[in-house]
Amino acid sequence: MTDFTIYTPDNAPEGSKELLKGFREKFGFDVNFFGVLAESPKALAAFPAIGAAFDQTTLSPAEQQVVLLATSVENNCRFCVAVHSTIGRNQAGVDGAVIDAVRENRAAPDAKLNALANFTKAIVEKRGFTDDEDKQAFLDAGYTKENIMEVILGVTYKTFTNYINHLMDTPLNDEFAPEAWDPGQKQAA
Repeated sequence: MTDFTIYTPDNAPEGSKELLKGFREKFGFDVNFFGVLAESPKALAAFPAIGAAFDQTTLSPAEQQVVLLATSVENNCRFCVAVHSTIGRNQAGVDGAVIDAVRENRAAPDAKLNALANFTKAIVEKRGFTDDEDKQAFLDAGYTKENIMEVILGVTYKTFTNYINHLMDTPLNDEFAPEAWDPGQKQAA
């Protein structure tokens, strides 16, 4: 098995040190994901660039977290489900019942957010080959064609992190442990 180092600003490759310092300042602790991603300064630098683009979409912060959470659930990423459950509940104002529903792959009590989660999961599950019914249900819920592109941007952003966490087997930080998740919690739709 290949082991990967979880770097900190103190021992990271030169091109990753400043970025890790910035993430430490932003989060108040060293997030293990950034530590493993620091193996490649170029990949670490790409992460906030893609995230900044997604942050600027017309989707609200709560909607953005639903996209990131739904993608992570569909991709079975333990680390990211815990992270986006935490951020969704504590910073983005997502109703806990919505978060729990997305985590458990059941209908969310908010119809519009439910449509968003379902569309996001359809994009991931079908690898982008959604059908007209998927798109129309999303549009009928009050979203736009622009939002379709924004959801794809979010899926791309989150799939990047999901796959890294899968490959590196990133351990969950204690700060995210209250939202720990196991793919077995995802019930059949």
